[in-house]
Amino acid sequence: MSTYIGLDLGTSSLKAILIDEEETILAEHSVPLTVSRPHSGWSETNPKDWEAACAEAIRAIRAENDCADLAGIGLSGHMHGATLVGKDGQPLRPCMMWNDTRSAAEAAEMDANPKFRQISGNIVFPGFTAPKVDWVRRNEPEIFERIDKILLPKDYLRLWLTGGAVSEMSDAAGTSWLNPGTRDWSDDLLAACHLSRDHMPALVEGSAASGSLRGTLAQEWGIPAVPVAGGAGDNAAAAIGAGVVRDGQAFLSLGTSGVLFAANDAYRPDPDTAVHTFCHAVPGTWHQMGVILAAADALEWLSRLTGKGAGELTGNLGDLRAPGRTLFLPYLGGERTPHNDARIRGQFLHLDHATDATEAARAVLEGVAYAFADSRDALAATGTTISRALALGGGARSAYWLDVLATALGFPLDVPQSGEFGAALGAARLGRMAATGEGAEIAVQPPVARTHDPNPALGEAFTTGHARYRAAYTALKDL
Repeated sequence: MSTYIGLDLGTSSLKAILIDEEETILAEHSVPLTVSRPHSGWSETNPKDWEAACAEAIRAIRAENDCADLAGIGLSGHMHGATLVGKDGQPLRPCMMWNDTRSAAEAAEMDANPKFRQISGNIVFPGFTAPKVDWVRRNEPEIFERIDKILLPKDYLRLWLTGGAVSEMSDAAGTSWLNPGTRDWSDDLLAACHLSRDHMPALVEGSAASGSLRGTLAQEWGIPAVPVAGGAGDNAAAAIGAGVVRDGQAFLSLGTSGVLFAANDAYRPDPDTAVHTFCHAVPGTWHQMGVILAAADALEWLSRLTGKGAGELTGNLGDLRAPGRTLFLPYLGGERTPHNDARIRGQFLHLDHATDATEAARAVLEGVAYAFADSRDALAATGTTISRALALGGGARSAYWLDVLATALGFPLDVPQSGEFGAALGAARLGRMAATGEGAEIAVQPPVARTHDPNPALGEAFTTGHARYRAAYTALKDL
């Protein structure tokens, strides 16, 4: 029976899994990664660390399974990172990560050029790749002049694995240089950034082969030199892993950031909503996302502030109740959907003597839910209505939080049975597609363990809370 490796390059770790044709996980291993924040709004990491982490993960997988039947490898990775390499294929500087917002001025200038929204189908957000590279052009011109290729994080890993500079549509759509309608680089947008196609990787579909594992690495690790799939950006890969590929299917991800993701069978951009409209990882499909920059990360922030673990903060919240007067705006590092505001920062409002760590935690969970409700409304403005969604990510372990979210959003949230249904599985599935020629039909949804339905008795109270939240943003955004 053939086996497949999925590699998911995350912000804080690289995860590898090995599955068979029945998607049984035969081995898995994660390697922690670190991020540097040398200045406010900066977020960087050393791409060489990804190489070391990948080698360690594959060796660990190999130690658990001989991998003699390995048939394909798939890649997933965090999006938007600017990984600049020279002619020798080596990084010229640390990668500027997805949550690096130093290029807000460059993003605003690009977004003022109507070609960017018209062609890319999206606002030019500070976290996207193009404004980051323009920041380098202005502030580190000696590095800009030496750029041979601009790669997204997982595509740098691919370069090391295969020797080829290749990307795929779902990740490339988040650069501000791709036309998602034609699924090709835009010469006009590249020229506007003093770049050309020569600086870009080749493009393949996520389910197609992008090259083969270099023989030297295959020999070193004791595995076959198998095809490496185009893969996907992390959210599109998670959608493949969760079987969210058909029009109307959706998931809500409660990870470090928050994502409300809907699959589409047509390209339906509406940049004014600040909804991301990208290619999906399989041909002829697209997706839309509402993105909030701090979801579970907001709870982790409160955990650091109070010295109490996230489980301790949320473990005694009891049954769902109407929202409290205390409000929390989770804009710890700016926000994307629907505000496109890199400068806004988080706020607690209506604190009093009775506000303890538990009540602050309740306000954080409610504030993140209201941010998701903002994304729901932005998606609805594009014509995309979500009737139910899978609940994914570490935050989905909190039943109370899912009750809050389902009631604030007004639709059920389905929790999959225990197992791997995230980006690593999606990457492995794409590796299988590339190796066998199979298509999206293998991206099936997981069995549901439980469903969190909206609480009809509290729906109006959460609607009122959301309105207060929106009013608070309007009042405080310029402070």
